[in-house]
Amino acid sequence: MISSIPEHTRRLFLQRTGYGLGAAALTSLMNQDAARAASGPLNKLGLHHAPRAKRVIYIHLVGSPSHLDLFDLKPELQKRTGQLCPDEFFDLTKLAFIREQPTLLGTPKDDKYAFRNCGQSGLPLSNLLPHLQGVADELCLLKTLHTDQFNHAPAQMFALTGFERFGRPSIGSWVSYGLGSENKNLPGFVVLITGTVLGAGNSAFGSGFLPTIHQGVEFRSKGDPVLYLSNPKGVSDAERKQVVDTIKELNQVALDDVSDPEIATRISQYEMAYRMQTSVPELMDIQGEPNRIHEMYGTQPGKTSFANNCLLARRLVERGVRFVQLFDQGWDHHGSVFNNLPNKTRQVDKPIAALIRDLRERGLLEDTLVIWNAEFGRTPMAQGGRDVKKAGRDHHKDAYTVWMAGGGTRPGHTYGETDELGYNIARDPVHVHDFNATILHLLGMDHEQLTFRYQGRQFRLTDVHGRVVQDVIG
Repeated sequence: MISSIPEHTRRLFLQRTGYGLGAAALTSLMNQDAARAASGPLNKLGLHHAPRAKRVIYIHLVGSPSHLDLFDLKPELQKRTGQLCPDEFFDLTKLAFIREQPTLLGTPKDDKYAFRNCGQSGLPLSNLLPHLQGVADELCLLKTLHTDQFNHAPAQMFALTGFERFGRPSIGSWVSYGLGSENKNLPGFVVLITGTVLGAGNSAFGSGFLPTIHQGVEFRSKGDPVLYLSNPKGVSDAERKQVVDTIKELNQVALDDVSDPEIATRISQYEMAYRMQTSVPELMDIQGEPNRIHEMYGTQPGKTSFANNCLLARRLVERGVRFVQLFDQGWDHHGSVFNNLPNKTRQVDKPIAALIRDLRERGLLEDTLVIWNAEFGRTPMAQGGRDVKKAGRDHHKDAYTVWMAGGGTRPGHTYGETDELGYNIARDPVHVHDFNATILHLLGMDHEQLTFRYQGRQFRLTDVHGRVVQDVIG
């Protein structure tokens, strides 16, 4: 009778052990990949080039302010207020709500809305921003940003993730992935919100397919700074630490077994959460700031406000947080734009100007990039009839103004120009992908090299587009 057991030859032995050694090697490599994915690709490899900025404070105005009435005055538009807009501008495929040929709507000519040439640079800014006028020489205006989307959710996602649908990492997550955090006790990417982030929701600061350690962590200026960070009632710090250590051991066993990068993320997040129990309360307590600082920002400790968030942004970058994103709701002025806009500018003008001054006084502005941005602009045509007092402005994707300050940008400078009615770009267009490429460049990263492999191909913030706008770099 011939045995069915195969002969244990040298070849069979090597074959079997080879599979085992190969599997062990593969597991080792996957563990390295998991650790690298969680920590970011540039931490050990070094930056792509010398950075001008080390950190970012990114202010996103949810709903989009009327840039024409704040940064891009059009005298010809003022003259033609009330006239029907030119036929070539009436394109329903580019308008969100206007459905009948509208009239043109210029900025009111009274002093409240007038523009003034500010600082030594002579940068023209609206009187609705008197405090920002005082730091005009720090600002770099880009008047020709344009996007592919004209509705809020897709436009927010396109501006902040480079893609109009859910699932891609936000720019803050890309920066965290690329550079990590300078403070082991705080996240690399922190989010501060006044109101809500309409449309895109938390996808505006999500990590998409990047390890979730790189998603934005929302801090609150009232109540518990971070939800669920405090110990449950009756649980001591020592008991909480024991729980964290035990969970880490269990997660480490799972990581060694399956090499899932998300398990590595989970381990680091538990450890970070434990350390944040000490670091975050001290950070969020602005009561101890000097009275001069509170007066400069207009802050009120213990309350939720955009001013408080601006001061917290300074405290965060001071402690090594890489990317701080401020969202402020309430800028979607489809009606009564000339009543609603002054109300909003009063809320943000003073604290933003204070933030720039404060960073400059502390020697932080030089390598901190401050950004004012929104998902799109507003139309030079009226929405809601011919009554100027009741009229608003619809969404406009083809040309709008944003600005940057500090972080290696060119101060007191204006880049690009729109046509006499502020509808189209006359020269020097800047696409959203170009803007994001420029931000990464200022941080020392090449937008074409900052990639993450997902579903069989390399992804990046700027997809297959983008150019660095060299003329806005100082």
